[in-house]
Amino acid sequence: MLRGQKVLLREKRLEDAYADYRWRTDEELARLDATTPLKFPFTEFLAYYAEELEYPTPRRRRFAIESLEDNKQIGNCMYYDISFNAGEAELGIMIGDKDYWGKGCGEDAVNTLLEHIFNTVKLKRVYLHTLESNGRAQACFLRCGFQPYAHSRRNKRKFIAMEILRENWERRRNPQPAGQVDAKA
Repeated sequence: MLRGQKVLLREKRLEDAYADYRWRTDEELARLDATTPLKFPFTEFLAYYAEELEYPTPRRRRFAIESLEDNKQIGNCMYYDISFNAGEAELGIMIGDKDYWGKGCGEDAVNTLLEHIFNTVKLKRVYLHTLESNGRAQACFLRCGFQPYAHSRRNKRKFIAMEILRENWERRRNPQPAGQVDAKA
């Protein structure tokens, strides 16, 4: 488990499937995630979900996001396409429970996940793709230290690619006192 200020990131469990299914069938959430809502029945989703939990892929780590205030699952986050050779992975997050939007839970989840990635997994770079139209997500990622580096199009949608490098993350976590010169500079 990874504990932030507002959220707890924990391993996914089978009992998370129903909330995940609700979020994956929600049209607004699907639009923000640049996908289409799921159309197949929950029983089919549950079988797929159970198999994914039993046989996880080594190139992806998924977490449920729980509110520390009320121990309720409010979303999911993950890092995936992990490349230990390149020292990088892509980050994804969704606060599916709309009652928790605008309360800093997404920012806390991203910061908690970055702490884990850079301190435990020891990657050098974390990147993501967000819709150009999703200003709320972009603002969150900027507050977490991500910087835009490219634009792209997929399926008629425009994306902004953002990244944070380990050295920039470390600098944000351990700023130099005023007047002190960084020895690396």
